[in-house]
Amino acid sequence: MVNRLRAAVVKVFSAKHSLTLPTAALNYIEQVLQENDVPEEEWSTGLELWAREYLKGEESSSLVSLPALKKAYEILQLGVNDNDDMLDPSEVNIETHFSVVDAFDMPAVHFEAVRGGFTTSKNTPSLAGQASSRAAFLRERWGIIKEIILRNENFTPPAIAGHDRDNYLKLTSTRNLLGRVGQLFLLFGMLSRDPEGRLCLEDGEGRVRLDMDDAVPGEGMFTEGCMVLIEGEYTIDETIRVLAMGHPPSEKREVARSLHGHVDFLGGGAISLKEEQKFLPTVAVNTQVSFVVLSDVWLDHPRCLPALRKMFEGYAESVEFRPMAFVFCGNFSQKGWETEEGLKRYSNGFNALTDLLVSFPLLQSSHFIFVPGPLDPWSSSTLPRPALPSLLSARLKQRLPNVHFVSNPCRIRYFGMELVICREDLMGRMVRNLVGVKDVKGADMKRYTILDQTHLSPLPLSVRPTLWEFDHALRLYPMPSALVLADKYERYELTYEGCHVFNPGRFVGGGGEGGEFEWSMYYPATGRSERMCVFVVLPHFNLRHFGLVDDVDVTLTMCMAWKGIDSVRKVLDRIFADC
Repeated sequence: MVNRLRAAVVKVFSAKHSLTLPTAALNYIEQVLQENDVPEEEWSTGLELWAREYLKGEESSSLVSLPALKKAYEILQLGVNDNDDMLDPSEVNIETHFSVVDAFDMPAVHFEAVRGGFTTSKNTPSLAGQASSRAAFLRERWGIIKEIILRNENFTPPAIAGHDRDNYLKLTSTRNLLGRVGQLFLLFGMLSRDPEGRLCLEDGEGRVRLDMDDAVPGEGMFTEGCMVLIEGEYTIDETIRVLAMGHPPSEKREVARSLHGHVDFLGGGAISLKEEQKFLPTVAVNTQVSFVVLSDVWLDHPRCLPALRKMFEGYAESVEFRPMAFVFCGNFSQKGWETEEGLKRYSNGFNALTDLLVSFPLLQSSHFIFVPGPLDPWSSSTLPRPALPSLLSARLKQRLPNVHFVSNPCRIRYFGMELVICREDLMGRMVRNLVGVKDVKGADMKRYTILDQTHLSPLPLSVRPTLWEFDHALRLYPMPSALVLADKYERYELTYEGCHVFNPGRFVGGGGEGGEFEWSMYYPATGRSERMCVFVVLPHFNLRHFGLVDDVDVTLTMCMAWKGIDSVRKVLDRIFADC
């Protein structure tokens, strides 16, 4: 009987579907059939269903792996097929599909250029890092983007030779430039400086100096540390006379997920593209789910806590649109912690915030996420940054159930969606280290630079140091569903290749005795964000700069989602009409 069973397995898997069965896989199939007492006449039918389900999986290959084989068997046991794999949205508990990921908890996933895929390191990353890690993370970053370029339609000629093949682009390495003076080349590499301080292009095989006198930059900002495509002429001086420079093409999240859906980038288990699509109706139906994102929440500012109270009151009264998560990004003090009595201000501010949050029981089902800013303790110039210290977070964690003090950057996982949150004054650093820029809007410049570079910090280590062995936590590949770039730069929002990018703006407004406090709300169902704000008018607020009246004694007032000064005038007019 054993010989007949093995012959049936080989006939279906190997002869019919051209699959190679290792001994472990073959033994597992025989074990399952024998333990379940499957009749001999049903062997072929059951094995055929098993083989087809295996081939549908994200991890399927001609050499059958035991984990993928077991996963296919589990799916067959659950009775899920192509016709009923969509779940009933009303039966899904969305809380079980929500998680906050700290940068230091993410698995160390490394890119292997030889096989063009990702592997998870068995070694635990170190804060100090080995010397080999210094160059390894840059090679990985270069290798990932190069694979994206080579998959782009402009770089993939048809397999059949023809006249059209000459119209496709081809990359040349720096090593292949020697002896080819006067020819035009397209190169890909990182902008850097040689020991003499001259600008050069560096790839995995060498380095060449750049002559930027005739260069025409493309869209976006170009800084040292950026990976760029350069078209230019190789000169007798062994330099490239740059004619055009541009950012590499980006790759949509769906394309990257279809290639690497089996890789667990965030920890907690990989979600295949098939499983992700199964939850799309659930995400679309839950239109009330939202994430509130605030930046520069200065707890020691006299108007910050009153504004937060008004904001919480508005959400507590709104049953249908109560946010699932509140994301507070630093800095949490105006002057940082290193000044005189700095830690005391931080401690008093978080104690006051704790008392404020406890006074709203209706909001305690929400998640409260705290991301440190550049000046928060313990301030460090490296990325990623650890969470705020326990002396500030302990009391808040004791009083509220769903509090997360996480690193900068951090990530939110909601079903198959990924929201990256980074609090960094990035625009200023990039402007100070420009190599070239085209005259476009600031938000567009940052969008092209960050997403096309697949990295949160496309700057040299001398400008923005990073922890070498935690560079994978700064990676933006696969492209996230949304990216929060909390910056002291002005607020903006835009969508690029399906990724929604926005800066919530500074929560604490400008000068004066009153002011506007703005933030953003992100809706996963639509993949869009919305500007929200409160306007706080304190007693005896001087309103002359609005062109209205002198000092007027009015009560504390709030207006949400104001778009400009005209709306402010209308609300104040109503206040004065009642006075």
